Amino acid sequence: MAAATRPPDAPWSVAELARRIDAALRQGFPTPIRVAGEISGFRDRTHWYFDLKDEQAVVNCAMFASNAKRMPFTPRDGLHIIAKGRLEFYAKGGKVTLLVDALEPVGAGALDLAYRALCDELRGLGWFAQERKRPLPAFPRRIAVLTSRTGAALQDVLVTMRKRCPAVEVLTADVRVQGDRAAPEIARAVRWISKHASRLGIDALLVTRGGGSMEDLWCFNDRDVAKAILDCSVPVVAAIGHETDTTIAELVADERCATPTQAAMRLTPDNAALARQVGATHRRLAAQIARLVRAESQRLASVARHPALSDPARLVDAAAERCEDLGHELRQSMNAALADRTGRLDVLATLLERQRPTVFLARGATRVDDAARRLNATLDHAVERSRERVQALARHLDAVAPQRVLERGYSVTTDSRGRLVRSVVQAPTGGTLMTRVSDGLIRSVVQAKDAAPKPAKQPTRGLFDEGNTDSQ
Repeated sequence: MAAATRPPDAPWSVAELARRIDAALRQGFPTPIRVAGEISGFRDRTHWYFDLKDEQAVVNCAMFASNAKRMPFTPRDGLHIIAKGRLEFYAKGGKVTLLVDALEPVGAGALDLAYRALCDELRGLGWFAQERKRPLPAFPRRIAVLTSRTGAALQDVLVTMRKRCPAVEVLTADVRVQGDRAAPEIARAVRWISKHASRLGIDALLVTRGGGSMEDLWCFNDRDVAKAILDCSVPVVAAIGHETDTTIAELVADERCATPTQAAMRLTPDNAALARQVGATHRRLAAQIARLVRAESQRLASVARHPALSDPARLVDAAAERCEDLGHELRQSMNAALADRTGRLDVLATLLERQRPTVFLARGATRVDDAARRLNATLDHAVERSRERVQALARHLDAVAPQRVLERGYSVTTDSRGRLVRSVVQAPTGGTLMTRVSDGLIRSVVQAKDAAPKPAKQPTRGLFDEGNTDSQ
């Protein structure tokens, strides 16, 4: 109603125009809309951004990561596809964008291109590496078969397994094996079996379906299906389509078989072959047991002929005779050894008598007495000589004692500080001198000094000067 009352020449706000464009797009085009064209300017930035073009126009496209990760291939420039999604006007950018939910390659050539691109990527990640693949169980208890319940492949598998080994149980997982919703169902079923395999007693998983075109088998070229098979907790056998068909699920699986029947034969042992094998094993064991019985019988007969069993008394007599001989030899050896030890003991007794301690003590006491006498004589002589020397030194010391020298008329002169005066130079005029004689001390003052001529040779008694000082 607001639009009806708007004056014809009234301006529109930009936001209002944007809302009207977005509403027109939502009401004027079906949802979802499918658009065919060629990819250009592809950019992978978590979300996918690209242009979809033909000879006359270009449409900007975006695909969110939640949808992109479900795609079985990564688009590239020049690839012709059908994009399914909805149109949306981005007001802030001022442009129309096709928000893509899914991409479908156009034609078999495009599918083959997408298939090869995904193969190259997964091969680079090591998903096809032979060394990571696990061996199949030789005698499985239960096998899970993942396929369509209405397909002929399931019947081929069940009939073949029932004929080959009825003891092997089969658990069927019914899933779509064709169409857009097939790949998510297959991936969920594989993950469920992997999670509960231990509880259900499942030893292996068979993923299979019958033949069809590349479009019919395309769900088995899905990246999510390949990742589920790669992470499965039990070995996986894949048999998809005819022998000439090769899907990515088969390349990732632990083993690929050409047909469902071949896969069933590969997973289950042959009952008749097992019976033949058991019979052959039984015959080999019986023959081996018979040979062992014959060998042990011959050995028992040989042992029975041994003298220890045929005539044991003779062995006992021989052993008793041998014991008696050994006893006689032992007694002779003991007597000889005893005689030898007795002779050696007598010799040692004689030597011990010669080396008695009392004899050595008497000899030692005599030597000690002699040494003591010589030591006492030497000490007495040394003491006498030391006494005489001390007396001589005492007489000499008494003769040269300072008091004796003073008594003979000599004196000792010192200055006021007690220093010995040896020269007139040391006695300054007016200075006080102290002269010691034999019976006392003379204090004098120097009034004059006369230097005497220096004698040719100093007397030996240079320490003493004759007292010639004036007394005060």
